[in-house]
Amino acid sequence: MPTEVILARHGRTPWHTPNRYTGRSDIPLDEVGERQAQALAAWAKGAALTSLACSDLVRARATAAPVADATGLVPTVDARLRELDFGIAEGRTLDEIRADDPLVVERFVADPVTHHFPKGEAPGDAVARALAALTDLAAADPGGRLLVVAHSTLIRLVTCAVLGVPLSEYRRRLPALAPASITTLRFPTQPNEPVALLAYNVPVSGGCRA
Repeated sequence: MPTEVILARHGRTPWHTPNRYTGRSDIPLDEVGERQAQALAAWAKGAALTSLACSDLVRARATAAPVADATGLVPTVDARLRELDFGIAEGRTLDEIRADDPLVVERFVADPVTHHFPKGEAPGDAVARALAALTDLAAADPGGRLLVVAHSTLIRLVTCAVLGVPLSEYRRRLPALAPASITTLRFPTQPNEPVALLAYNVPVSGGCRA
C-alpha cells in the first residue's frame, strides 16, 4: 500500500514580515505561528494520521508539538528535514541583499539553483537529503498517513523534484507556501513507481495564511 506523506510548513515566525531568509537560523514561532500550530493540531486530530516527523529546528518542533499532544503520536525528529541553508542571505531580506550586491540578487532571481546565495547549501543537495528522509519515513509506515513538519523552500524544491520540474523553477512555478499549510505526496510501494502529488498549499483553517 502507498504511504501518504503530508508535508506541513511550520507556523509563522518573527522573520515572516518582512520576509527574511530563514534557513539554518533557529527562529521560534511568533504568536500567530503558535495559533497556526494549534490549528494544524486541530486538523490532525481528525486526519487519521499514523505517524509524525519534523525537522530538528525549533520552529518545526514547536509546530509539531501540539500535533503530538492532539494525536498521541511521538514525533521522529530528523535533521535531514531542515530548511535549505541560505548562506549570506540568512536573516536578511532580498532588498537588503540587493542594496549590498545587486548582481548576486539578479543572478539568484534568474536561476536560484546555479546562482544560489554564496556560502549556502546547494538546492540539489537539500533535495537529496530530504527525499532520503521522506523515503525512509514512508518505508517505516507502509500504507499509513505520515505528517511531516518542515520548511517552505525545502517543500517547494521537493515538490518540483518529484514532479520533474527543474529545481531552478521553484520560485516561479511554486511562488508561495502558506505557514501551516499542507502539501500531500503519495509514496509508492514499488521503487520504480513515481511519487505523486495529491494536493499543494492547502490551508487547514481560515487562519493559516496570516
